[in-house]
Amino acid sequence: MEIIKSTDLVKRYGSRLALDHLTASILSNSITGIVGRNGAGKTTLLQIIAGFTQETSGNIEVFSARPFNSLHVSANSIFIDDFLTFPNTLSLVDILEEGERFYPNWHMDLAKKLLAYFELDEQTVHNYLSKGKKSTFNAIFGLATRSALTIFDEPTTGMDASVRSDFYRALLKDYLAHPRTVLVSSHHVDEIEELLEYVLLIDQGKTKLHMDIDDLREYLIGVSGRTELLEQWVKDRDVFFRRRIGETETYLVIQNNVETKDLEKLGFRVESISSSDACVYVTNKHKGGIDDVFRDH
Repeated sequence: MEIIKSTDLVKRYGSRLALDHLTASILSNSITGIVGRNGAGKTTLLQIIAGFTQETSGNIEVFSARPFNSLHVSANSIFIDDFLTFPNTLSLVDILEEGERFYPNWHMDLAKKLLAYFELDEQTVHNYLSKGKKSTFNAIFGLATRSALTIFDEPTTGMDASVRSDFYRALLKDYLAHPRTVLVSSHHVDEIEELLEYVLLIDQGKTKLHMDIDDLREYLIGVSGRTELLEQWVKDRDVFFRRRIGETETYLVIQNNVETKDLEKLGFRVESISSSDACVYVTNKHKGGIDDVFRDH
C-alpha cells in the first residue's frame, strides 16, 4: 500500500524552484533512501511530507491526507533533522519521558538502552551536547517513537564513523522487529545502501530515478576498449560518462541493457558500477567529469 503519493509537486521559494513537478510514491513498511546532491530538493520534499512546509502546487498525500498542518500526519510521524531542538529546561531523560506521553508506540526501554550504549548522560541538557552527540540523541529519539512514518534527514551529521555505523545497524534491527515506513535522506548512498529497499534519486527538484536498490546496483555498467570500435558501437546509445585511456582506448558508462558476453566477443571489457557511482553518473552534467574543466587547457 502507498503511504505517500505526490503528483506534479512544485515548491518555489521566491524565484528559486526547489521542487519541479516531482512525482513519486512510497510504499508502507519499507525503507527508502531519498538521495541526491546538495541542493537537489531532498529536505524540501521531506519537510512537505512531514507537513512542515506547504507545497506551491501539485498534490501530496500522506496517510491519504494532505500533510500541511495535519494533526493526523503529525501524530503518526516523526521528522529528525540537523535543526531539531528541545527546551533548555529539560534533561535528556525528561525529553524521553515527554516523548512517551505523545507517541503511542514509544519504547522507553530501547531509548534508555541506546542512551547508555552511546554514553549519553540522562541528566544532560540537550543544548549542552556537542554536535555529534546532539545528532546521536535526536536519532535515538526518532527510533524510540516507532512512528508509522519515520523521517531522518541527514541524521548522522557530526557523528563519528563508528557511531554512524552503529546507528544504522540499530535502525535496521529495530525496523526488522517493528516494520514501519522509514525515509532516510543522504548524499552518501554507499553509507546507507545496506539499509535500503528502495532509492528515490532527486536531481534539480525532479525524480531522476526511483527503483529497488538491487535494480540500482545493476542499472549501469562500465565498458572499455579500443576507442574507434567502442565509439562506433555506442553511437546510438546514451553515454553517462566518457574518459580516454591513453592514446588508443576509451572508458564509457552506459545503461546495463546489453549482454555482457556480446560485449566481450567484441573485445570490450565490462565492469559493474556501484549504486553510489550510478547516482553520480546519472546526475552528472559533464559526461567527462572533472576532466571536462581542463579540456583544451
